[in-house]
Amino acid sequence: MPYLLIEGNYRIVGGAPDGDSIKFYPSKVARWDELEALGKTHRIRKNKDGGVQQRLDAIDALETHYTPSVGGATVEHQPLKFAHAARDELLKFLGFTQVQQDVNEKVLSSQPAQVPGYIISKFVDTYGRAVSFVYKGKPPERDGSTVFVNAAMLKQSANYHLLAQGLAYPTYYSGLYFELRGELTKAVVAARKGKGLWPVDKTTKGFEVKKATSLTEDVVIVPKLFRRLSDYLELNQGSLSLEGLDSYLRARNDEVVVLDKGQKTGLHFLVEVKGRQVRMKEPPENLMFLEK
Repeated sequence: MPYLLIEGNYRIVGGAPDGDSIKFYPSKVARWDELEALGKTHRIRKNKDGGVQQRLDAIDALETHYTPSVGGATVEHQPLKFAHAARDELLKFLGFTQVQQDVNEKVLSSQPAQVPGYIISKFVDTYGRAVSFVYKGKPPERDGSTVFVNAAMLKQSANYHLLAQGLAYPTYYSGLYFELRGELTKAVVAARKGKGLWPVDKTTKGFEVKKATSLTEDVVIVPKLFRRLSDYLELNQGSLSLEGLDSYLRARNDEVVVLDKGQKTGLHFLVEVKGRQVRMKEPPENLMFLEK
């Protein structure tokens, strides 16, 4: 299945972009209808000017502002050194400078106000976001073209760049072609040798949830696990006990394939809990989640 190329511009004033999400405005708003028809999945959610939040395909940057999905009133984050590094690198890659934000990370001003670019996408996720490879500058094909992404094109994307810099985790879903996944994993393997967040990553080494701020201030882990832990702890209403985590993960029913084994399983089978110690049994680049 080919991807749809959509030309337009990125704007960040009034928004709160992070390392794997940014607002994109197409030159022709009707392109969103074409994307919906191509993917035949969910409906796109656009603002009055046609802007749509992009979820950068295949990557997951540390959270800068996460609200637990179980009704929590607080906004949480992961260690901000790397969360902000990913966000800043994405904005720099696309061409934004002199970005000013308020205390809630809402962008007040930037230079320039918008930057030209294009996305390559083939479906919309359950939150109405376009799942895309994100690019700067002029596109190689005309707006509205259907394109097949090869390794060379992949390596020009912001997605690939952030993985290569070690500033985001790989988080693969079933809609990603295996050839592209292989190229992204090569970038991850190279970055693991000492770039970005990898020297302090605790995802598979394990970590202890010993205080309320362990996840937000101290521990660098794959964001998927952070979100599940944050949601679970919100349900616990202040208790740090992980006794019910396995049951909670089973109820969430995240389906995942362990790639080197070709085995479909649930995320709960891959998260090991011993007291307050937690670790994932497989590295993130060896997992492929099934889209919901």
